[in-house]
Amino acid sequence: MLTAISPIDGRYASKVSGLSAFFSEYALIKYRVFIEVQYFTALVRLPLPQLQDFPTGKLDELLRLANQFSEADAEKVKGIERVTNHDVKAVEYFLKEAFDELGIGQYKEFIHFGLTSQDINNTATPLLLKHAIHQEWLPALQQLRALLAGLGEDWEAVPMLARTHGQPASPTMLGKELQVFVARLDEQLRQLQGIPFRAKFGGATGNFNAHYAAYPEVDWKSFGDGFVGGFLQLERAYPTTQIEHYDNLAALFMGMKRINTILIDLCRDIWTYISMDYFGQKVVAGEVGSSAMPHKVNPIDFENAEGNLGLANAIFTHLADKLPVSRLQRDLTDSTVLRNIGVPVAHTLIAFQAVQKGLGKLLLNEARLNEDLERNWMVVAEGIQNILRREGYPQPYEALKALTRGKAAVGKAEIHAFIDALEVGEEVKAELKAISPQNYVGRY
Repeated sequence: MLTAISPIDGRYASKVSGLSAFFSEYALIKYRVFIEVQYFTALVRLPLPQLQDFPTGKLDELLRLANQFSEADAEKVKGIERVTNHDVKAVEYFLKEAFDELGIGQYKEFIHFGLTSQDINNTATPLLLKHAIHQEWLPALQQLRALLAGLGEDWEAVPMLARTHGQPASPTMLGKELQVFVARLDEQLRQLQGIPFRAKFGGATGNFNAHYAAYPEVDWKSFGDGFVGGFLQLERAYPTTQIEHYDNLAALFMGMKRINTILIDLCRDIWTYISMDYFGQKVVAGEVGSSAMPHKVNPIDFENAEGNLGLANAIFTHLADKLPVSRLQRDLTDSTVLRNIGVPVAHTLIAFQAVQKGLGKLLLNEARLNEDLERNWMVVAEGIQNILRREGYPQPYEALKALTRGKAAVGKAEIHAFIDALEVGEEVKAELKAISPQNYVGRY
């Protein structure tokens, strides 16, 4: 949409369309309706005395109403909200009208019975977020991870010069360097998946005040635990104030941020390898790399991903910092902030797709990697000096330091000449000469 303010709803809308089922205004209203219907159903099944004669066949109709809630239904709710100026009350009034239409109007005062708005919002939000994570974010991350792991396996035997502090260092394997990122992603995902999705459900200030006033004989705490844990498959937070304290939500967002940060690190490394000609990129017919320079094939996918990951992380950070902080029992600052939780998720998904696209375009330039190794024979000095240490040779580190440190070029000839001059046996010399930048890669 050319008139969209956010690129999420404009330029990138097709990439994140699946998220509208969870983070749009329509989705939030639908989840609120679902929570209200599930709560009423739980009261019927308790049962409250006044709901003992409720026609249970109508529960299926109510569930159908929630599950088939349409955009037209959401427009009705928004119409009511324009009068009430209260979004959750509008949902309650919508359902009361539906009860009348279904012929069960005599029971409609038990819609939203004893609840405050945050009992609905702080259950709807973690539920929609849980569904979005499991149905959109996690599959996208797993797909990216599988591609990265596959490249790591494909290039497992490809030796590569390592660089520490930007300087030539002990050689490594290209595949192993990619597997480092896979392992990092796996660990952070493991930690993230241990964070439960928690919901607040306990009335105006979290104590079930109105519930106990009306029905003191009911164990409302157990009811709340069962409703949130059973009907909604969430974990009930208690004790709470009027709102959920969002600590777990903050932990979730910071976990997602750490995963994004790992991918920023990956993007910058791959970008650098491309600039070093370790990788070429597949040319896509019709694409233009530069408006001025026809030869260019830019690493735009990794640049796009890095930008979107950074933007997502800035918002994740604000969410994690702000949401757990509320004045006394509740202020309203969480409400407007919560409406934006889909924004960093969207930027993250855009980035996942960009990284995946970029990885899919990489063309390994193995000759360039080997050329770099051949230019840097000094990196085998570490292995040589440790074998000499094993043999009791005097001051091997210092001898190799004098040979290699700060030299513009130390090649095979210089290294082998150094070995020939050593006062060690021929077997040791042969062992030392067998070391090359291509095979001095260790194991992992």
